[in-house]
Amino acid sequence: MMLDMFEDKLQGIKAKYGQDCLDRVAEMFDAAPEDRHPLQSGAKYIMKGLSTTPWLDIENMCELKPLVQRLEAVAPAIKEEVREAVRQKSSTLVNYEHYLGAQKDWSALYLYRNEKPKPEVQQVVPVTWDVFQNELRDWHCPLLEVHFSLLHPGAEIKPHSDLWNFTLNLQLAVDIPEAGCEITVANEPRNWQEGKCLIFDYSYEHHAHNHSDQNRICLLMDIWHPDLTAAEREALHIVFSEIRRLTGM
Repeated sequence: MMLDMFEDKLQGIKAKYGQDCLDRVAEMFDAAPEDRHPLQSGAKYIMKGLSTTPWLDIENMCELKPLVQRLEAVAPAIKEEVREAVRQKSSTLVNYEHYLGAQKDWSALYLYRNEKPKPEVQQVVPVTWDVFQNELRDWHCPLLEVHFSLLHPGAEIKPHSDLWNFTLNLQLAVDIPEAGCEITVANEPRNWQEGKCLIFDYSYEHHAHNHSDQNRICLLMDIWHPDLTAAEREALHIVFSEIRRLTGM
């Protein structure tokens, strides 16, 4: 079994939470690829037992309400500070690098990347940084990113699935053109509503476009799935950090 490779690093978790606390994690590595929704076929790992639909209803996710309410309350201030960063051509804005490859018409301003925070952006986007350090802190998956995603006019993100389903993509719509922008998850298109959050399971195939003549800016946050236990969070962080170290994944 895959987890046997990391047994020495996981013993403390099992001692704390019980010997069977990581059963779902172990099963995830051994699951048959066909034992999933067809539109999740591009994902590498699917953990069973996590409630899922391609789009999720934030109103039904009570645990996330403090984070969502704070994000939406300060959305105008977040919009102004990231717009200013764009106007000033801040050095913190870089081409977004995805495993699909880099795109010159897709930029990012990172608050967290490569398992490290980016404190140099604190002065550029102080309101966003405060949310990252407080309401978002316990939800953010440290394996993944927090960043502003800027889709430039005419940009398209081709259909793809991300690596797994044990994290979800929470997005705050920061600066949205009046028309021409859309995101589709599992063949269901939706429009961003400026100042509002949406959330989806990005193990399902998804894609997006900006056919307007303005930038589309969202704050993207990779958060733990609410159905995970504390033991599973800890173990997933350890295991995938080690896999990355060994394989460069």
